[in-house]
Amino acid sequence: MSRRQIEITPELMLRAYRIGLFPMAESRDSKTLYWLDPERRGVIPLTGFHLPRRLARTLRGGPYRVTANRAFARVIAECAAPAPGREDSWINREIEQLFLALHLQGHAHSIETWEGDRLVGGLYGVAVGGAFFGESMFSRARDASKVALVHLVARLRLGGFALLDAQFQTDHLAQFGTEEVPRAEYKRRLADAVDQAARFPDEHPALEAEIAALRVPAG
Repeated sequence: MSRRQIEITPELMLRAYRIGLFPMAESRDSKTLYWLDPERRGVIPLTGFHLPRRLARTLRGGPYRVTANRAFARVIAECAAPAPGREDSWINREIEQLFLALHLQGHAHSIETWEGDRLVGGLYGVAVGGAFFGESMFSRARDASKVALVHLVARLRLGGFALLDAQFQTDHLAQFGTEEVPRAEYKRRLADAVDQAARFPDEHPALEAEIAALRVPAG
């Protein structure tokens, strides 16, 4: 982890992601960003994604409406907002502005989960070639962020992506089959993925079928 030495721009962010670095701040009010390159990296499998049974029931029940890239600024603001068990955030104002710029350039994307007209969950990240780097998610209703993750995986599969980076392995992500890989192995997968052609689909005619295929839990 190294202290920032030069101004970080959206273009520099994309170059950093291509080689496995990502920025974080120590707190919401921090003025300093750091580049992280963890020794072990969490990767969510696009093939072999595991859908927990309770979440499959939530998807079948259909309580939420899900969109893509309809409310990016609101999603990142919600991810940065205080929540129970997370009173501070690593998303400072500079990171927020950098990702808003990447979104306007077509490199950063969001998934939004709605309950009626209320935004109750979502996630965002950045796409480089065939790699998608998940940054953060939030939930204000049961399973809302998990539903967003399922929709993300379906879109990435349809869009030809090869890698979904989760940064760190957590108990929350482990239920989806997330694996923790050493840095060297991650960099090998990353190098292959970023040179592949892929497109993030806001909509796709096969989206519902792809989500339905993910609804059958393993085992």
